[in-house]
Amino acid sequence: MPITPHVEKHFTATEMVRDVVIGMSDGLTVPFALAAGLSAAVASTDVIVTAGLAEIAAGAIAMGLGGFLAARTDAQHYVSETAREGREIDLMRDHELHEIEQLLQGYGLTGEPLKSLVAAISADKERWIDFMMRFELGLEKPDPRRALASALTIGLAYVVGGLTPLIPYMTTNSVETALLRSVLATGVALLAFGAAKGHFTGVDRVRAAIQTLAVGGLAASAAFGLARAFG
Repeated sequence: MPITPHVEKHFTATEMVRDVVIGMSDGLTVPFALAAGLSAAVASTDVIVTAGLAEIAAGAIAMGLGGFLAARTDAQHYVSETAREGREIDLMRDHELHEIEQLLQGYGLTGEPLKSLVAAISADKERWIDFMMRFELGLEKPDPRRALASALTIGLAYVVGGLTPLIPYMTTNSVETALLRSVLATGVALLAFGAAKGHFTGVDRVRAAIQTLAVGGLAASAAFGLARAFG
């Protein structure tokens, strides 16, 4: 009788999802809040569109640069910790061997299996360093292309998210009509984005969608209310 192979479906593109979430969530909420706030203070959609586009450009650059610097910092931190582990292995070999034993004992290894595995790991310095980086410090070697990819992903996601609440203002001269359409379009986008985020992160999609909508709606409501109060 043929055996159906077991296929494990694990989602591994967590870094890309994180970047998309960072860019898209801010892109949907910040320009939406700005447009809603300006809708209570000005009577021209042209002004709102101009301000919105300027904000999207500035926000995408700032967010992308932040992602780039964060990824570069992670890479530099990994290199620094790798060098430190190498020095500790050279200068404090017995102490580092004891740390391997402690780590493996945490997984239930004892006796000869423990000694054999410690000997195998410590036989090669590079393998030893990699083991300590992964299991002692919880650090994975970063992709050298990660910084640029992160910057582009966050920036593009911010632009896509930011244009969603702004497009209605580009298609009509009525601020009231544009605001209503922007609220509806952004509400749908926030729900869809929240559900997608929940799907990829393993969170309940309905709850994630409602939470995302609530955050975006709260930001826009606050901006609109302040503009109306001071206007």
